[in-house]
Amino acid sequence: MDSDELKYWVAFNRIPRIGRARFTLLRDHFGSLADAWRAGTSELKAAGLDARSTQQIATRRPTIDPDAELQRLADGDVQAVTWLDDDYPARLKEIFDLPPVLYIRGRLSPEDERSVAVVGTRKPTAYGREAAYRMSADLAKSGVTVVSGLARGIDAIAHRAALEGGSRTIAVLGSGVDVIYPREHATLAGEIVEHGAVVSEHPMGVRPDAQNFPRRNRIISGITLGTVVVEAPEGSGALLTANHALEQDREVFAVPGNIFAPTSHGTNRLIRDSAAKLVIDHRDVLQELNLSSVGQQTEIVGQQIEMTALFPQDENESQVLRYVSYEPIHIDEIIRSSALPISTVSSALAMMELKGTIKQTGGMNYIRLKETPAEYQIV
Repeated sequence: MDSDELKYWVAFNRIPRIGRARFTLLRDHFGSLADAWRAGTSELKAAGLDARSTQQIATRRPTIDPDAELQRLADGDVQAVTWLDDDYPARLKEIFDLPPVLYIRGRLSPEDERSVAVVGTRKPTAYGREAAYRMSADLAKSGVTVVSGLARGIDAIAHRAALEGGSRTIAVLGSGVDVIYPREHATLAGEIVEHGAVVSEHPMGVRPDAQNFPRRNRIISGITLGTVVVEAPEGSGALLTANHALEQDREVFAVPGNIFAPTSHGTNRLIRDSAAKLVIDHRDVLQELNLSSVGQQTEIVGQQIEMTALFPQDENESQVLRYVSYEPIHIDEIIRSSALPISTVSSALAMMELKGTIKQTGGMNYIRLKETPAEYQIV
Protein backbone atom coordinates (compact mmCIF):
# COMPACT_ATOMS: atom_id res chain seq x y z
CA MET A 1 0.00 0.00 0.00
CA ASP A 2 1.34 3.44 -0.87
CA SER A 3 2.10 5.84 1.96
CA ASP A 4 -0.66 8.28 0.91
CA GLU A 5 -3.31 5.68 1.76
CA LEU A 6 -1.41 3.97 4.60
CA LYS A 7 -1.23 7.14 6.67
CA TYR A 8 -5.03 7.25 6.87
CA TRP A 9 -5.26 3.62 7.97
CA VAL A 10 -2.78 4.46 10.72
CA ALA A 11 -4.66 7.64 11.58
CA PHE A 12 -8.04 5.89 11.84
CA ASN A 13 -6.40 3.20 13.97
CA ARG A 14 -5.72 5.93 16.55
CA ILE A 15 -9.45 6.45 17.09
CA PRO A 16 -11.27 4.31 19.69
CA ARG A 17 -14.12 2.06 18.50
CA ILE A 18 -12.83 1.96 14.93
CA GLY A 19 -11.98 -1.70 14.42
CA ARG A 20 -12.47 -4.40 11.82
CA ALA A 21 -16.18 -3.84 11.20
CA ARG A 22 -15.99 -0.05 10.94
CA PHE A 23 -12.85 -0.10 8.80
CA THR A 24 -14.79 -2.35 6.44
CA LEU A 25 -17.78 0.00 6.37
CA LEU A 26 -15.59 3.03 5.66
CA ARG A 27 -13.62 1.36 2.92
CA ASP A 28 -16.65 -0.18 1.26
CA HIS A 29 -18.54 3.13 1.27
CA PHE A 30 -15.79 5.59 0.38
CA GLY A 31 -13.47 3.36 -1.64
CA SER A 32 -10.44 4.61 0.27
CA LEU A 33 -9.68 5.69 3.82
CA ALA A 34 -8.19 8.90 2.46
CA ASP A 35 -11.67 9.92 1.27
CA ALA A 36 -13.22 8.67 4.51
CA TRP A 37 -10.83 10.85 6.53
CA ARG A 38 -12.09 13.95 4.74
CA ALA A 39 -15.77 13.00 5.02
CA GLY A 40 -18.24 15.02 7.09
CA THR A 41 -20.44 13.71 9.88
CA SER A 42 -23.46 13.10 7.67
CA GLU A 43 -21.35 11.15 5.17
CA LEU A 44 -19.88 9.01 7.94
CA LYS A 45 -23.38 8.18 9.15
CA ALA A 46 -24.37 7.34 5.60
CA ALA A 47 -21.52 4.84 5.54
CA GLY A 48 -23.24 2.95 8.35
CA LEU A 49 -21.32 4.21 11.38
CA ASP A 50 -23.28 4.58 14.61
CA ALA A 51 -23.61 7.95 16.34
CA ARG A 52 -20.97 7.18 18.99
CA SER A 53 -18.32 6.17 16.43
CA THR A 54 -19.13 9.20 14.30
CA GLN A 55 -18.70 11.44 17.32
CA GLN A 56 -15.37 9.77 18.17
CA ILE A 57 -14.07 10.53 14.69
CA ALA A 58 -15.30 14.12 14.78
CA THR A 59 -13.68 14.68 18.17
CA ARG A 60 -10.36 12.92 17.63
CA ARG A 61 -9.67 13.67 13.96
CA PRO A 62 -8.50 17.28 14.54
CA THR A 63 -5.89 16.02 17.03
CA ILE A 64 -4.32 13.48 14.64
CA ASP A 65 -1.87 14.34 11.87
CA PRO A 66 -1.62 11.40 9.42
CA ASP A 67 1.72 12.59 8.09
CA ALA A 68 3.12 12.88 11.61
CA GLU A 69 1.92 9.33 12.34
CA LEU A 70 3.95 7.97 9.43
CA GLN A 71 6.98 9.97 10.50
CA ARG A 72 6.69 8.60 14.02
CA LEU A 73 6.76 5.08 12.63
CA ALA A 74 9.81 5.85 10.52
CA ASP A 75 11.63 7.42 13.46
CA GLY A 76 10.93 4.33 15.58
CA ASP A 77 11.95 1.91 12.79
CA VAL A 78 8.45 0.43 12.93
CA GLN A 79 6.59 -0.98 9.96
CA ALA A 80 2.80 -0.76 9.69
CA VAL A 81 0.96 -3.22 7.45
CA THR A 82 -2.76 -3.43 6.72
CA TRP A 83 -4.84 -6.47 5.90
CA LEU A 84 -4.63 -5.43 2.23
CA ASP A 85 -0.83 -5.75 2.20
CA ASP A 86 1.13 -8.82 1.09
CA ASP A 87 3.35 -8.41 4.16
CA TYR A 88 0.37 -8.91 6.48
CA PRO A 89 0.56 -12.45 7.95
CA ALA A 90 -1.54 -14.68 5.69
CA ARG A 91 -2.84 -16.83 8.52
CA LEU A 92 -3.99 -13.80 10.49
CA LYS A 93 -6.11 -12.72 7.53
CA GLU A 94 -8.19 -15.86 8.06
CA ILE A 95 -9.55 -14.95 11.51
CA PHE A 96 -12.85 -13.12 11.94
CA ASP A 97 -11.69 -10.25 14.14
CA LEU A 98 -8.44 -9.49 12.34
CA PRO A 99 -6.58 -6.27 13.23
CA PRO A 100 -6.90 -3.64 10.47
CA VAL A 101 -3.32 -2.53 11.09
CA LEU A 102 -0.39 -4.49 12.49
CA TYR A 103 2.71 -2.69 13.80
CA ILE A 104 6.03 -4.53 13.53
CA ARG A 105 9.46 -4.00 15.06
CA GLY A 106 11.95 -6.36 13.53
CA ARG A 107 10.68 -8.31 10.57
CA LEU A 108 8.25 -11.05 9.70
CA SER A 109 9.52 -13.80 7.41
CA PRO A 110 7.90 -16.38 5.11
CA GLU A 111 9.33 -19.08 7.38
CA ASP A 112 7.05 -17.76 10.14
CA GLU A 113 4.23 -19.64 8.40
CA ARG A 114 5.66 -22.58 10.36
CA SER A 115 4.88 -21.07 13.74
CA VAL A 116 3.50 -22.42 17.03
CA ALA A 117 2.39 -20.48 20.10
CA VAL A 118 3.69 -21.53 23.52
CA VAL A 119 1.77 -19.94 26.40
CA GLY A 120 1.11 -20.51 30.07
CA THR A 121 1.00 -19.13 33.58
CA ARG A 122 3.04 -16.19 34.80
CA LYS A 123 3.96 -18.20 37.91
CA PRO A 124 5.15 -21.60 36.68
CA THR A 125 6.50 -24.40 38.82
CA ALA A 126 9.98 -25.83 38.20
CA TYR A 127 8.26 -28.54 36.14
CA GLY A 128 6.41 -25.94 34.08
CA ARG A 129 9.55 -23.89 33.47
CA GLU A 130 11.44 -26.92 32.26
CA ALA A 131 8.55 -28.22 30.14
CA ALA A 132 8.13 -24.82 28.45
CA TYR A 133 11.86 -24.45 27.84
CA ARG A 134 12.33 -27.90 26.36
CA MET A 135 9.19 -27.71 24.23
CA SER A 136 10.14 -24.27 22.85
CA ALA A 137 13.81 -25.07 22.34
CA ASP A 138 13.04 -28.31 20.52
CA LEU A 139 10.38 -26.69 18.33
CA ALA A 140 12.84 -23.92 17.47
CA LYS A 141 15.56 -26.44 16.59
CA SER A 142 13.01 -28.10 14.31
CA GLY A 143 12.59 -24.96 12.23
CA VAL A 144 9.45 -23.68 13.94
CA THR A 145 8.99 -20.02 14.87
CA VAL A 146 7.91 -19.76 18.53
CA VAL A 147 5.22 -17.17 19.25
CA SER A 148 4.20 -15.89 22.68
CA GLY A 149 3.17 -12.75 24.55
CA LEU A 150 6.37 -11.55 26.31
CA ALA A 151 4.68 -11.89 29.71
CA ARG A 152 6.43 -13.10 32.83
CA GLY A 153 6.69 -16.84 33.31
CA ILE A 154 6.04 -19.29 30.48
CA ASP A 155 5.95 -16.59 27.75
CA ALA A 156 9.41 -15.26 28.55
CA ILE A 157 10.81 -18.79 28.89
CA ALA A 158 9.45 -19.70 25.44
CA HIS A 159 11.03 -16.65 23.81
CA ARG A 160 14.34 -17.18 25.58
CA ALA A 161 14.50 -20.87 24.62
CA ALA A 162 13.94 -20.03 20.95
CA LEU A 163 16.60 -17.31 21.01
CA GLU A 164 19.16 -19.53 22.73
CA GLY A 165 18.52 -22.09 20.04
CA GLY A 166 19.38 -19.49 17.40
CA SER A 167 15.86 -19.53 15.99
CA ARG A 168 13.15 -16.99 15.27
CA THR A 169 10.52 -15.90 17.77
CA ILE A 170 7.63 -13.42 17.68
CA ALA A 171 6.23 -11.50 20.66
CA VAL A 172 2.68 -10.14 20.48
CA LEU A 173 2.08 -7.18 22.82
CA GLY A 174 -0.94 -5.66 24.50
CA SER A 175 0.64 -2.20 24.14
CA GLY A 176 2.44 -0.24 21.45
CA VAL A 177 5.56 -1.93 20.11
CA ASP A 178 7.62 0.86 21.65
CA VAL A 179 6.14 0.30 25.13
CA ILE A 180 7.55 -2.94 26.54
CA TYR A 181 5.65 -4.57 29.37
CA PRO A 182 6.81 -5.79 31.78
CA ARG A 183 9.71 -3.37 31.83
CA GLU A 184 12.24 -6.00 32.89
CA HIS A 185 11.73 -7.66 29.51
CA ALA A 186 13.09 -4.69 27.56
CA THR A 187 16.38 -6.46 26.87
CA LEU A 188 14.57 -9.64 25.86
CA ALA A 189 12.35 -7.63 23.52
CA GLY A 190 15.43 -6.09 21.92
CA GLU A 191 16.85 -9.55 21.23
CA ILE A 192 13.53 -10.66 19.76
CA VAL A 193 13.58 -7.68 17.38
CA GLU A 194 17.00 -8.83 16.18
CA HIS A 195 15.89 -12.44 15.66
CA GLY A 196 12.23 -12.13 14.80
CA ALA A 197 9.61 -9.49 15.53
CA VAL A 198 7.67 -7.66 18.20
CA VAL A 199 4.15 -6.97 16.91
CA SER A 200 0.98 -5.26 18.11
CA GLU A 201 -2.35 -4.01 16.82
CA HIS A 202 -1.98 -0.91 19.01
CA PRO A 203 -0.43 2.35 17.77
CA MET A 204 2.91 3.51 19.10
CA GLY A 205 2.84 4.99 22.57
CA VAL A 206 -0.20 3.01 23.75
CA ARG A 207 0.32 1.93 27.36
CA PRO A 208 -0.50 -1.58 28.57
CA ASP A 209 -4.08 -1.91 29.73
CA ALA A 210 -5.82 -4.90 31.31
CA GLN A 211 -8.49 -4.99 28.60
CA ASN A 212 -5.87 -5.18 25.85
CA PHE A 213 -4.39 -8.52 26.85
CA PRO A 214 -7.41 -10.82 26.32
CA ARG A 215 -7.79 -9.39 22.81
CA ARG A 216 -4.05 -9.66 22.22
CA ASN A 217 -4.39 -13.41 22.71
CA ARG A 218 -6.50 -13.83 19.55
CA ILE A 219 -3.51 -12.60 17.55
CA ILE A 220 -1.13 -15.05 19.24
CA SER A 221 -3.39 -17.96 18.27
CA GLY A 222 -4.43 -16.47 14.94
CA ILE A 223 -0.92 -16.01 13.60
CA THR A 224 0.11 -19.61 14.35
CA LEU A 225 -0.67 -23.16 13.25
CA GLY A 226 -1.41 -24.23 16.80
CA THR A 227 -1.10 -23.33 20.47
CA VAL A 228 0.72 -25.28 23.18
CA VAL A 229 -0.48 -24.55 26.72
CA VAL A 230 2.01 -25.24 29.52
CA GLU A 231 0.64 -24.88 33.06
CA ALA A 232 -2.49 -22.74 33.12
CA PRO A 233 -4.69 -22.33 36.19
CA GLU A 234 -8.40 -21.87 35.69
CA GLY A 235 -9.24 -18.39 34.44
CA SER A 236 -5.76 -17.70 33.09
CA GLY A 237 -5.00 -15.78 29.91
CA ALA A 238 -3.40 -18.88 28.41
CA LEU A 239 -6.80 -20.59 28.45
CA LEU A 240 -8.27 -17.58 26.63
CA THR A 241 -5.61 -18.08 23.96
CA ALA A 242 -6.60 -21.74 23.71
CA ASN A 243 -10.27 -20.75 23.35
CA HIS A 244 -9.39 -18.29 20.60
CA ALA A 245 -7.43 -21.03 18.82
CA LEU A 246 -10.41 -23.38 18.98
CA GLU A 247 -12.71 -20.68 17.59
CA GLN A 248 -10.21 -20.05 14.78
CA ASP A 249 -10.11 -23.78 13.95
CA ARG A 250 -6.47 -24.06 15.00
CA GLU A 251 -4.87 -26.96 16.85
CA VAL A 252 -4.60 -26.80 20.64
CA PHE A 253 -2.08 -28.84 22.63
CA ALA A 254 -1.64 -29.17 26.38
CA VAL A 255 1.22 -30.46 28.50
CA PRO A 256 -0.24 -32.62 31.30
CA GLY A 257 0.60 -31.65 34.86
CA ASN A 258 0.24 -32.62 38.49
CA ILE A 259 -3.46 -33.18 39.24
CA PHE A 260 -2.99 -31.58 42.66
CA ALA A 261 -1.28 -28.43 41.35
CA PRO A 262 -3.56 -25.42 40.67
CA THR A 263 -1.23 -24.39 37.85
CA SER A 264 -2.20 -27.55 35.95
CA HIS A 265 -5.97 -27.47 36.49
CA GLY A 266 -6.60 -25.63 33.22
CA THR A 267 -4.29 -27.74 31.05
CA ASN A 268 -5.56 -31.01 32.51
CA ARG A 269 -9.16 -29.92 31.94
CA LEU A 270 -8.40 -29.10 28.30
CA ILE A 271 -7.12 -32.64 27.89
CA ARG A 272 -10.02 -34.21 29.83
CA ASP A 273 -12.61 -32.34 27.77
CA SER A 274 -10.86 -33.27 24.49
CA ALA A 275 -10.34 -29.58 23.75
CA ALA A 276 -6.58 -30.10 23.50
CA LYS A 277 -4.31 -32.92 22.43
CA LEU A 278 -1.99 -34.24 25.12
CA VAL A 279 1.65 -33.72 24.17
CA ILE A 280 4.76 -34.90 25.96
CA ASP A 281 7.35 -33.47 23.61
CA HIS A 282 7.76 -31.38 20.48
CA ARG A 283 7.48 -34.38 18.17
CA ASP A 284 3.83 -34.78 19.10
CA VAL A 285 3.22 -31.20 17.96
CA LEU A 286 5.20 -31.60 14.74
CA GLN A 287 3.31 -34.76 13.84
CA GLU A 288 -0.12 -33.24 14.40
CA LEU A 289 0.79 -30.18 12.32
CA ASN A 290 2.41 -32.24 9.54
CA LEU A 291 5.77 -30.61 10.22
CA SER A 292 7.64 -33.80 11.09
CA SER A 293 9.68 -33.83 7.87
CA VAL A 294 10.93 -30.30 8.57
CA GLY A 295 11.79 -31.27 12.12
CA GLN A 296 13.65 -34.40 11.05
CA GLN A 297 15.82 -32.51 8.59
CA THR A 298 16.81 -29.81 11.07
CA GLU A 299 17.31 -32.21 13.98
CA ILE A 300 19.77 -34.56 12.26
CA VAL A 301 22.66 -32.09 12.41
CA GLY A 302 21.85 -31.12 15.98
CA GLN A 303 21.74 -34.75 17.08
CA GLN A 304 25.13 -35.42 15.54
CA ILE A 305 26.67 -32.43 17.29
CA GLU A 306 25.07 -33.05 20.68
CA MET A 307 25.42 -36.83 20.88
CA THR A 308 28.77 -36.87 22.67
CA ALA A 309 27.47 -34.42 25.30
CA LEU A 310 24.83 -36.95 26.35
CA PHE A 311 27.33 -39.43 27.68
CA PRO A 312 28.89 -39.22 31.15
CA GLN A 313 32.63 -38.78 30.78
CA ASP A 314 33.60 -40.82 33.84
CA GLU A 315 32.17 -43.01 36.59
CA ASN A 316 31.58 -40.04 38.92
CA GLU A 317 29.34 -38.29 36.39
CA SER A 318 27.48 -41.54 35.74
CA GLN A 319 26.94 -42.08 39.46
CA VAL A 320 25.70 -38.52 40.07
CA LEU A 321 23.42 -38.57 37.04
CA ARG A 322 21.54 -41.58 38.42
CA TYR A 323 20.04 -39.37 41.11
CA VAL A 324 19.09 -36.39 38.93
CA SER A 325 15.63 -36.70 37.37
CA TYR A 326 13.08 -34.35 35.82
CA GLU A 327 11.96 -33.25 39.28
CA PRO A 328 14.26 -30.87 41.24
CA ILE A 329 16.65 -32.56 43.64
CA HIS A 330 18.93 -30.76 46.10
CA ILE A 331 22.69 -31.27 45.97
CA ASP A 332 22.68 -32.51 49.59
CA GLU A 333 20.34 -35.33 48.65
CA ILE A 334 22.56 -36.27 45.71
CA ILE A 335 25.58 -36.37 48.02
CA ARG A 336 23.75 -38.59 50.53
CA SER A 337 22.40 -40.95 47.88
CA SER A 338 25.61 -41.28 45.89
CA ALA A 339 27.92 -41.46 48.92
CA LEU A 340 30.46 -39.41 46.97
CA PRO A 341 32.54 -36.56 48.43
CA ILE A 342 31.05 -33.04 48.21
CA SER A 343 33.84 -31.87 45.92
CA THR A 344 33.31 -34.79 43.54
CA VAL A 345 29.55 -34.22 43.30
CA SER A 346 29.99 -30.45 42.84
CA SER A 347 32.54 -30.96 40.09
CA ALA A 348 30.39 -33.52 38.27
CA LEU A 349 27.30 -31.32 38.47
CA ALA A 350 29.20 -28.29 37.18
CA MET A 351 30.59 -30.24 34.24
CA MET A 352 27.24 -31.74 33.27
CA GLU A 353 25.57 -28.33 33.55
CA LEU A 354 28.14 -26.91 31.13
CA LYS A 355 27.33 -29.73 28.69
CA GLY A 356 23.61 -29.08 28.99
CA THR A 357 22.81 -32.48 30.49
CA ILE A 358 21.39 -30.97 33.69
CA LYS A 359 20.31 -27.56 34.91
CA GLN A 360 20.26 -25.78 38.26
CA THR A 361 16.77 -24.44 39.01
CA GLY A 362 17.82 -22.32 42.00
CA GLY A 363 18.75 -23.01 45.61
CA MET A 364 21.24 -25.71 44.54
CA ASN A 365 18.43 -27.85 43.12
CA TYR A 366 19.08 -29.71 39.86
CA ILE A 367 16.96 -31.29 37.13
CA ARG A 368 17.84 -33.38 34.11
CA LEU A 369 17.61 -31.84 30.64
CA LYS A 370 18.58 -34.72 28.39
CA GLU A 371 18.17 -38.47 28.59
CA THR A 372 21.36 -40.53 28.37
CA PRO A 373 20.93 -43.73 26.37
CA ALA A 374 21.17 -46.59 28.87
CA GLU A 375 23.40 -48.70 26.68
CA TYR A 376 26.10 -46.03 26.81
CA GLN A 377 26.03 -45.27 30.51
CA ILE A 378 29.12 -46.01 32.53
CA VAL A 379 28.44 -48.58 35.23
